[in-house]
Amino acid sequence: MARAEAASASLRSDSIKGLAQSIAKPAYRRLLTAEPLLRRAVPVLIVAFMLTICIGAAVQVLDHRRQAVFDATQTIEALADQLAEHLDRSARDARPRTTRTSEAIEKALPAWAAGAGRSVLVADASGTIVAAAPNAPQMLGRQLLEVLGPLQPLTTSESGTREIMLADGDPAFAAVRTLKNPVGLLAVVQGRNDALAGWRSTTALTVTLSATTGFVVLILGFAFHWQATRAREADLIHDTVRSRIDTALNRGRCGLWDWDLARGRVFWSHSMFDLLGLPPKDDLLTFGEVDALVHHDDINLYQLATQLADDKMQSIDRAFRMRHADGRWLWLRARCELARQDGEDGLHLIGIAVDITEQKSLVERTVAADLRLRDAIETIPEAFVLWDADNQLVLCNSNFQELHHLPDAAVNSGTPYEAIVAAGKTPIIRTTVVNDDGQPRGARTFEAQLDDGRWMHISERRTKDGGYVSVGTDITKIKQHEQKLIESEKRQIATIVDLRKSQRALELQTAALADLAGKYAEEKTRAEEANQAKSKFLANMSHELRTPLNAIIGFSEIMESGMFGPLGAEKYTEYSRDIRESGEYLLDVINDILDMSKIEAGGIRLSAETIELEPILADCQRVVSTRAREKHLNLQAQIDPDLVLVADRRAVKQIALNLLSNAVKFTPDGGAVTVYGRTRGGMATIAIRDDGIGIPKGALHKLGRPFEQVESQLTKKYQGSGLGLAIAKSLAELHGGDMHIRSTLGKGTVVVVRLPLQATIAARSSDGGRSLTERRVA
Repeated sequence: MARAEAASASLRSDSIKGLAQSIAKPAYRRLLTAEPLLRRAVPVLIVAFMLTICIGAAVQVLDHRRQAVFDATQTIEALADQLAEHLDRSARDARPRTTRTSEAIEKALPAWAAGAGRSVLVADASGTIVAAAPNAPQMLGRQLLEVLGPLQPLTTSESGTREIMLADGDPAFAAVRTLKNPVGLLAVVQGRNDALAGWRSTTALTVTLSATTGFVVLILGFAFHWQATRAREADLIHDTVRSRIDTALNRGRCGLWDWDLARGRVFWSHSMFDLLGLPPKDDLLTFGEVDALVHHDDINLYQLATQLADDKMQSIDRAFRMRHADGRWLWLRARCELARQDGEDGLHLIGIAVDITEQKSLVERTVAADLRLRDAIETIPEAFVLWDADNQLVLCNSNFQELHHLPDAAVNSGTPYEAIVAAGKTPIIRTTVVNDDGQPRGARTFEAQLDDGRWMHISERRTKDGGYVSVGTDITKIKQHEQKLIESEKRQIATIVDLRKSQRALELQTAALADLAGKYAEEKTRAEEANQAKSKFLANMSHELRTPLNAIIGFSEIMESGMFGPLGAEKYTEYSRDIRESGEYLLDVINDILDMSKIEAGGIRLSAETIELEPILADCQRVVSTRAREKHLNLQAQIDPDLVLVADRRAVKQIALNLLSNAVKFTPDGGAVTVYGRTRGGMATIAIRDDGIGIPKGALHKLGRPFEQVESQLTKKYQGSGLGLAIAKSLAELHGGDMHIRSTLGKGTVVVVRLPLQATIAARSSDGGRSLTERRVA
């Protein structure tokens, strides 16, 4: 039914047009009426104006030329009369004629007459030029007819100024006057080009101004044409946009509002009437008619109008219900904004109202589905948690809450991840087994052992919206069964290894008895094989001892912490601590033996990578800082910044940690230990300086060998296996570096390790090698 109403409403797309015409100004409507006439009249007026400019310019140019010719002839006549009169008065002078005539011309010739190309020529009765002004010696002695031309009437009769053709072919204006004896004729000549020079300048200016004016008018005409074309295109675009807006309103289940707050009148588009099932009308609605359709529990139009009038609100975004013509309620969402039309004092609230009834129904169904989903997640035995793309909690079950000891107030939807971490107790992971084989991007699955001994199988996935879902399953029983199988397999492998070792030992003894008189090379080969057998034996024995030691250390820690209750007497706690410390010491010794055996057997695997030395040395300082504080040692570091080299990160860290541990161990209380890191000659240098007990010179050559110590087993005061320096030296040599020791008894020791910046990894086993033993740091 609603779709049918919307379809019929789309045929009445004049609602927006009617509103636009109702608010249009009368002047705009008159402009629309006169626009076609203006489009035809303006081009005709421009053409007429251009013709008028051209004709007027031509008439003005011709008139200026006539005036310029008249002025030139009048000037020449006046000048000729003035000079003739002056020369007649000076004829009585007794000086030579030529001198007298030239001086008379120079005195009588005004300053303004000497320019503009004018020439004054005086001839005697025979027609010979006797004086010229301006001074022109080349003219003297020539016949006047040679200059003015033999056919000119000026030379035979006296008349006004005439335009003549000179003997050289140039046009000119000339005037001739007859003088008294002994002088014969006076001629004033001016070239036509010189006489019309001012007219040509004026003509050029006139033509330029006329052309500029015409060009400007032409541009204005084209501008009017372009503006008229753009206006027609804008009208077409306006009509198209208006039609599309009407169609969008009718098809989009929304209606247009225009509420005149001052008059209390409301305009509705036809689509708004269709939404409510009312017959459309073009008249404005009263405030009471609209208020009668609104559900008063959702919105109060009187209060809203008061707030808008008091400028307490500039826009509204409200969801409310309105009554349909059939009696049911429709949910609408109105988004409107205050606007003021130019020329009006009142305010208008303009916006749209969208039908959101279906969205409201969908939200209710979504809430019900969410509740069912929460119930289903709560019933599963796994720990479940879901985070959104902003790392905020969406939902979790009680198993997750119990695992992290979270209060009920911390597991509300929308709680940030940081707040949940701060509110709960994160279980400490002791062992993780990552399994990334075949996992999609953004997902991982791993197994983790918690401090309480439980094993969790954790699966994490990225959701399509960028969130994160994690499921944790308790697999403790499965892991216990796997551990039993592994231990049984280890015992079988150990038995096989022992049998192989025994067989190998018998073979070596038989070969030794048979080849007792062999060459030295054969003896050396047997010695190397025996050394490798020893290293393998130590490695296997170390693995066998570490398993029970881990159990001893773990159970002693439980007993010392009183996890399952107090032990009774405090002495038991002290014994438990002694057991743990002894076990840890023995485990470190076994780890050293295992690392040394791996190095001697050539089975160590170094992984070269680009590392920064400063954070590695800082980490080693933090490891020994507790022991240094107990002895009140001054632990310092002088490391070059940005010291980068290519080496095995774990091996470099073990070298520095072994050297630092020795320095702290053999430095008395209140001493100082300094760590240096520098680059010298393409090598990275690590130096550990202490002011400890020092080393005798006779013992320096022994240090760096396995199990070698300065003190004997009967006299030594410090614990240690004697493998720390040996391991550090071997690891440095595997990198292509070296280690040197300088010491003074009673003053201190400096151990220097030099590693190439671009290390060449030297040691590789036949099976790809093994990494160093992972150390336990207290």
